[in-house]
Amino acid sequence: MKTIMKNKSYLYLITAVSALGGLLFGYDTGVINGSQYYFSQHFDLDAGMKGWVVGSALIGCFFGAIIAGPLSKAAGRKYSLIVSAILFSVSAWGSGLPEFLPQSVSLLVVFRILGGLGIGIASMNAPTYIAEIAPAKIRGTLVTYYQLAIVIGFFVVFLATYFIGNSATEAENIERGWRLMLWSELIPSLLFLILLFFVPKSPRWLALNGENPQALSVLKRIHGDEMAKIEFKEIENSIEKEKSKVKVSIFAKGIFSIIVIGTVLSALQQFTGINAVLYYGADIFEQALGFGKDDILEQQVLLAAVNLIFTFVAMATVDRFGRKPLLYIGSVGMITGFVLLGSTLMTGSVGLLSLIGVLVFIASFAMSMGPVVWVILSEMFPNNIRSIAMSIAVAAQWAANYLVTQTFPMVAESEANMGEFWSGSLPYFIFSGFILIIILFTIKFIPETKGKSLEELEDMWDIPEEVKAN
Repeated sequence: MKTIMKNKSYLYLITAVSALGGLLFGYDTGVINGSQYYFSQHFDLDAGMKGWVVGSALIGCFFGAIIAGPLSKAAGRKYSLIVSAILFSVSAWGSGLPEFLPQSVSLLVVFRILGGLGIGIASMNAPTYIAEIAPAKIRGTLVTYYQLAIVIGFFVVFLATYFIGNSATEAENIERGWRLMLWSELIPSLLFLILLFFVPKSPRWLALNGENPQALSVLKRIHGDEMAKIEFKEIENSIEKEKSKVKVSIFAKGIFSIIVIGTVLSALQQFTGINAVLYYGADIFEQALGFGKDDILEQQVLLAAVNLIFTFVAMATVDRFGRKPLLYIGSVGMITGFVLLGSTLMTGSVGLLSLIGVLVFIASFAMSMGPVVWVILSEMFPNNIRSIAMSIAVAAQWAANYLVTQTFPMVAESEANMGEFWSGSLPYFIFSGFILIIILFTIKFIPETKGKSLEELEDMWDIPEEVKAN
């Protein structure tokens, strides 16, 4: 009994370490929210340059996601995560260069892109590593912790920026407070880097590379002697089956359409406007909603808390209600939130109802498009094309994220949006239009994957038999 508990504790420990990659994912993408309000004034950025600085990290994310697969295959999941931790640390230090060193917008962008590379690599390798060390019966639960870690990262960074921002005057924050906010990422990134040296390599990667004794040793430490032998045999059988599979082109009959559906769904997650709210929350609260400067960071902490709470709602209901019902409920909620926000802006009645609109949108996203898209993507692709299909879908999501991040401040500060008719509400009605498309797209193209095996899901698609082969 003690051995079982010891093995279980070790399993959860290394899962927590690898999930730190998700926390840094959330932290790195969230730290730009609190800091950009101040560094935009420090560098006197216009709307286009603000979008470039904030969105530059997403270029790194895009390329990081592309190279994550080959890097993982060559160096393994563990060392790929170590590379991402190094990139996170270098990015955090360089983004907040001290005042006595020459900092410029261009240099800030370079370090933000390096951080984006780390996010892209971690976003592919951390959940893969967790899946490959976890026992089958709790694999889904353990992998879900990665998504939870992302949201916790957002919450933690908003707390950090709140306390840093409130401990200084606005002038001090414009001069150096934003540097401290960006530097705060050094704490979790260096912790992640150090702890990674104490976790084992993925037993599946070891077996794939012919290092069977080491793979079995890792499995014994995680699962115990008896279960390790069973797990190792399953890994061997899986590797043999994969070697015997017929390689299929992504452009083969029936395959391309599945990839397009998954890629469009992945991109639509970003066209909800979620990261416009998360990245530019400070601007929205100050410029659009009229909150005072002292209240901005406090409102962002509230936003992050709602995001965290409703992620737990999704985790508790996704297998009970199903994927599509959550997408429908969440989409209606997101539209409701943005219409409420947009209406208060158009009528000049900004205030509590406007804040409620933002929070309803965040809550609805957190319980639907946030986690559910990742669940559907992990289930909908046939086994034989899952890796390449996921890479394409994730890369498209980062590209869409960059497009929204770059254009949001330009639309928000445009003459049309600031005119008498829209009164600052135009972006939120545009996002509402995309959310309506999500509802229609889900009805038409997205299958319900709840309670179905991967083989049953493959039978739902019109795909060649060789792709279904195990």
